[in-house]
Amino acid sequence: MILTAACIALTGVMAAYVIWFYQNGLTEETERETYDKYYMMITEDNKSSIWQSVYQGASTRALEENAYVDWLGDTIFEGYGVEELMQIATASGVDGIIVTANENEELTELINEAAEEGIPVVTLYGDNTKSARCSFVGVGSYNMGHEYGRQALEIVRERAQEETDEAGSQPAAEEGGNQGSSVKVAVLVNAYAQDLDQNILCAGIQETIEQEREEDMEIEFSLLSVDDTNAFSVEESIRDIFMEQEIPDIMICLNELTTTCVYQAVVDYNKVGEVNILGYYDSETIIRAIDRNVIYATVAIDTRQMGAFCIDALQEYYELGYTSQYFTADIRLINKDNVAEYLERGEDADEAW
Repeated sequence: MILTAACIALTGVMAAYVIWFYQNGLTEETERETYDKYYMMITEDNKSSIWQSVYQGASTRALEENAYVDWLGDTIFEGYGVEELMQIATASGVDGIIVTANENEELTELINEAAEEGIPVVTLYGDNTKSARCSFVGVGSYNMGHEYGRQALEIVRERAQEETDEAGSQPAAEEGGNQGSSVKVAVLVNAYAQDLDQNILCAGIQETIEQEREEDMEIEFSLLSVDDTNAFSVEESIRDIFMEQEIPDIMICLNELTTTCVYQAVVDYNKVGEVNILGYYDSETIIRAIDRNVIYATVAIDTRQMGAFCIDALQEYYELGYTSQYFTADIRLINKDNVAEYLERGEDADEAW
């Protein structure tokens, strides 16, 4: 136990030294400029295109404010968890921390420790409401759920119209064969989520469907758990849905990885046209899937705006001594009607904002 504790302490000291060395190197490498503030961004997934875009937005805004934001996303810190990176950032004495959060008690303590050291913390995308964080930057979960619900109803209407058209072309004895059939809508939720945002989003979807659907619409709403511990576990969860359960007619995905995995499963299991996908984010893969009519639509977040808001919150905190409790990034629906404008902009779909 003593040896283990010593190793952990040594690792923390070494990591803190690396950051200190890198931070001081910034001034040496940029002879003509010295940054006023040094911020650190910590995320769970350093390879996701979402966080890369968020970092680009944060970095651009930071430079406008003569600040520098460092993202612990390189190979030096590969394998470290959010909690460990929080300890490193606090020990390094940075001017501010941006962290993807949840309601984990350990993370609450770490955020409070940073605040006690005079380091403001901004929670990103997921919140930690019990902590001393100075601000939360995220999306309007209920509004996003409302958009998903509206799109699900649009799919149900299109399916009903197709059935009506098919019935009209059949002999009279066969008419009405599809009447009364229900449409199964499933939301793929994170099995281990500890924040309220997912629950609020799902509530928004369900309430929108219940309130805005026509009386003759038969809709079965359900939640399906997905283990998103890593990419492999997500693929396994999606495969189980397609192999062991009755496949939903409409599958609503709440993150980029799940969207991509469901898209691949629909193709692999030859379910294109049978399963409608409502996705999340606007990666190149998702945009092209919409263009090919495999994904019905996706809800995209202005990720660069989200990153800029994180810097705004930290700068505001230093200038005024306080900042807004919440910053909400814009969302936009991408479907077959407007996907062409994203394709024209090539790989960088963020330029569409």
